[in-house]
Amino acid sequence: MSMMTFSTTASSLSFFSSSLFLPPNSISAHLKSPTPPPILHLHCSSSRSIKSQLSPSGGGSGSGNGNGNGSATLPVLSFTGEKVDSATLSLKSAPSSTARAVVHRGIIADQQNSRRGTASTLTRAEVRGGGKKPYPQKKTGRARRGSQRTPLRPGGGVTFGPKPRDWSIKINRKEKRLAVSTAIASAAASEDALVVEDFEGEFAEGPKTSDFVAAMRRWGLDPKEKAMFLMTEVTDNVRLSCRNIGTLKLLTPRTLNLFDVLDSGKLVFTRSAVDYLNSMYGEEEEEEEEELLPGALAWNILHTKIGWIGSAASKICWTYRSSPYTR
Repeated sequence: MSMMTFSTTASSLSFFSSSLFLPPNSISAHLKSPTPPPILHLHCSSSRSIKSQLSPSGGGSGSGNGNGNGSATLPVLSFTGEKVDSATLSLKSAPSSTARAVVHRGIIADQQNSRRGTASTLTRAEVRGGGKKPYPQKKTGRARRGSQRTPLRPGGGVTFGPKPRDWSIKINRKEKRLAVSTAIASAAASEDALVVEDFEGEFAEGPKTSDFVAAMRRWGLDPKEKAMFLMTEVTDNVRLSCRNIGTLKLLTPRTLNLFDVLDSGKLVFTRSAVDYLNSMYGEEEEEEEEELLPGALAWNILHTKIGWIGSAASKICWTYRSSPYTR
């Protein structure tokens, strides 16, 4: 992430309005003054700030499980840049009081789980050599020294250096999905997202980077600013056409991640990608899981009962065979 700047805005609610992430001066002023301090927007490397300003239908009130429904209407643009239709993006989103914490926990989990944890250094006991005492303890006028591999000398061991370790942390599956859907819903609510029609056919003849850059300009995107494209299927010609654009991320549902969503200034979805987001991160997915829960619970109970019956039968057979009266 690049340098972060703060700007004050009083008309919208920000994920970053929590006092945990305000500067110390702002925290003390907030504690002393009876009026709330101005809301701070934490800007990423792009011009987009993460907001929890969702539609009035879902809003920050949320439902019974504490999640709201972030619904936004996005314009659908053709390959020539004309508005041909509109699409509705209805995603589950965390309430404004916890949205920032959910997104923060999701990005920290992704970054820590991607660490390999293979950094390793040698201590003075592991460095080769240094077994002989360099010079006598006394009568030399020098400081006493027991090994040439002391951390005080070049080539010696490292004090408190890194060792291989596991940096991964656990995050619930629903919490991780909620962080992604909240970030996407925030971008859609702040008008930093748009929908384009499927344009794979425009590059059927071959890859052309200049045509892709021209299409980005027609869609109102600056090729010098970071943008993320989400497509359900990426053809080779489309992938090769945007490969040389360093500010562009071309993702599929399999590679969709929270970091690229937050690091991009504009989010571009195809129609099929909007349908995928609504089905994967919408409210309907949770209802389907609740409908499947009784069946899964019944299967677990049946599996446990079968296990108990099998265990009891094996014990009876073993007792019958080991009994001297059955021989």
